[in-house]
Amino acid sequence: MPGTQQTLVLVTGLSGGGKSTALRALEDLGCYCVDNLPAALLPEFAQQIKINPARYSRVALGVDARSPGRDLEEIPTWLEELAAAGLKCQLLFLTADVNAIIKRFSETRRRHPLTSDQVSLPQAIEREQSLLDGLREKADWVIDTSDINIHQLRRQVWKCSGSENETMTIVLESFAFKRGVPQDVDFIFDARILPNPHWVESLREHSGMDQPVKDWLEKDSSVKGMLTDILHFLKTWLPEFQRSQRSYVTVGIGCTGGRHRSVYLVDQLASGLGSTFGRVLIHHRELQA
Repeated sequence: MPGTQQTLVLVTGLSGGGKSTALRALEDLGCYCVDNLPAALLPEFAQQIKINPARYSRVALGVDARSPGRDLEEIPTWLEELAAAGLKCQLLFLTADVNAIIKRFSETRRRHPLTSDQVSLPQAIEREQSLLDGLREKADWVIDTSDINIHQLRRQVWKCSGSENETMTIVLESFAFKRGVPQDVDFIFDARILPNPHWVESLREHSGMDQPVKDWLEKDSSVKGMLTDILHFLKTWLPEFQRSQRSYVTVGIGCTGGRHRSVYLVDQLASGLGSTFGRVLIHHRELQA
C-alpha cells in the first residue's frame, strides 16, 4: 500500500528461548520471515527489502549468537541506520532462566549451538547470555518464556507487535473444556449445548473444518442460532474495544473435545468478522497441539 511504512522485526535471544515460535507467530500476522540470518547479511538484506516494499511490507528476521561477536555488536547501529532510511525497526528478545533452557534441550535432545566437547550446556548458556547482553539492553520487547507454553508465547508476541495505530487484532481460539480454559482470553463461549458430531461414527474422525461435519451441524437450527448470536455480540462490542485503542482481543470457543463444534464456530466467525475487522487470526488449540 503506497505510503505505508515498512516494518522490520529482528527476533533474537537465547537458544531454546522460543525464537522459532515467535517467528511463526509473526508469520501469522503477515510478516515475511527468515530464520538464522547471519548478522553480517542484515544491511544487504535490508536493501532488498527497501527496493520491494509491496512484497516486504512486514519482515521478521531471526538472528542468534552463532553470528561472530563483532557482527552482533553492530546490530543496534545497523538498525538505527535502517530506521534513518525510513524502515520501522523493532527488536524482540526471547529469554528464559537457565533451568528452563536446560530442561528444553534435555527433552528435545537437540544440541545447543555453542556447546562442544570442551563446553558444557550450562557454560554454553552462560556464554550466549554474555554475547547477547547488549542486544537485550537495546530490545523494544523482552519476553521471558520460562513459565509459559508455546500458545501463551504466540499471544504475547501478537500483543507486542500490535499498535494502537494499526488495525485491532482479533484471535479466535477453539479449545476443549476437558483440557482447561486458555489463559488470557477476553470472551469465552460454550458450545457444549450444541449437538455433538462425535457421537456420529462416520464423523468422529473428522474435524469442524471438514465438509461432512459442517453439513451435519448446519442442519441444526441451534447451531445457526448460536453462531448468529455470537457474531452479533462481537460485531456490536469489538468496535468499542477498537475505539478504546485496544490492539488485541482474544475470543475462546469451547466444546467437549475441541475438534468439531468449537472448530466449526471459530471458522464461521472468522469469515463473518473478516469483512469488518482486517486482522482476524485463528488458533485451533486441540488440532495444533
